[in-house]
Amino acid sequence: MVDNNEFPEGDDLSGVKKRNVPVFGQGNSTLVAAGGEAGVQQLVTDFYHYIDSLPEAATIRAMHSDDLSESRQKLATFLIGWMGGEDRYVERYGRMNLAGAHRHMAIGQDEKQAWLMCMQKALDAQPYDELLKRFIMVQLSFPAEMCRNRN
Repeated sequence: MVDNNEFPEGDDLSGVKKRNVPVFGQGNSTLVAAGGEAGVQQLVTDFYHYIDSLPEAATIRAMHSDDLSESRQKLATFLIGWMGGEDRYVERYGRMNLAGAHRHMAIGQDEKQAWLMCMQKALDAQPYDELLKRFIMVQLSFPAEMCRNRN
């Protein structure tokens, strides 16, 4: 039997300390955990730094214009709304259609994986809780797959 004095919040069977697990994906909980709009802007800045500098992302970088300002703004606006903040994407850019918006780009498994790798590196550079980083990566894997249009 576990000594509950040593592990007062522990599981009686395993002795593992329980942790208050944050809930993401409800209301603006994800956005708040990411540091608000400023935190998302930093995430996007770091993401495009990796897109712009990693050799594994060269194919993705070539799909963008020389000036990444609009791409940064679109991704930040999308993520802020997706994380539960104000949804300004439609008013700024029109209706969201990820697959349609990326149809003109040759996105295969390698490009998808490179995009996700850059996002993981950008997340790793943030002071986010590890559970938030995992949540975001799992959730973004679905739209990343939706954008894939090649094998």
